[in-house]
Amino acid sequence: MTAGPATEMPAAAPGLPPIVEMHELRVSFGGVRAVDGVTLDLGPGEVMGLVGGNGAGKSTLMRVLSGAHPADSGEIKVDGKPATITNPRDAKALGIETIYQTLALADNLDAPANVFLGRELSTAGGLDDSAMESATRKVIGRLNPNFKNFKRPVMLMSGGQRQSVAIARAIQFNAKVLIMDEPTAALGPAETNQVRNLIRQLKEEGIGIFLVSHDIHDVYDLSDRISVMYHGRLVGTVKKEEVDADDILGMIILGKRPEDVTQRDRENIQL
Repeated sequence: MTAGPATEMPAAAPGLPPIVEMHELRVSFGGVRAVDGVTLDLGPGEVMGLVGGNGAGKSTLMRVLSGAHPADSGEIKVDGKPATITNPRDAKALGIETIYQTLALADNLDAPANVFLGRELSTAGGLDDSAMESATRKVIGRLNPNFKNFKRPVMLMSGGQRQSVAIARAIQFNAKVLIMDEPTAALGPAETNQVRNLIRQLKEEGIGIFLVSHDIHDVYDLSDRISVMYHGRLVGTVKKEEVDADDILGMIILGKRPEDVTQRDRENIQL
């Protein structure tokens, strides 16, 4: 294990103010503190990996940011201004979109219908299918130039193509922040590589990404910084270049920063 520092949370992208800041967020369910005083931020064009074991609190934290569950206390800022997020519509209005593991696509509809689902374009005569298809081709073309199946129902698409549609739906409406929940779960190697390329493209476009995943290798390869949660609290946020995958695994299992892990700890978990 390397000895990368984690005592202070490293800043978001140098010279750029954070898009999102979460300060001392707390969520309790009965007597259980699912999120216990967590502070995080995310910069433009940054991928923040968020990892932890089952019950660590990472999904609950992202549910707060996405508007699916209110925090009991704490503050969220977007572009430096205090933000009130009480439901998903509030989050979307602030440019925060969520891509769930299930993708939440309508399987019987094609790509344009899914991208504009609930936000359809219309003319005096009805839906403007031509404009929606044109916009969908443009946005997916930015993400995946090889995508061709615009009129095929998404149930017939590969996992990587379905991710393209879900991401296009988010960024078509000017998303600044994407929360991606287990984006490569249940995908084969080729499809996983497609999703990795999509994430890199979003990063180049300046979109901030919270990457929630159990796949340590995906998180380590794609993230700029990695935050680890343990039993509701934030163990630490580290810059990728200052740690290795074993450090991250140790933080997840032990709930300790890399510099606090002892030789006995390492032997016990065989790092």
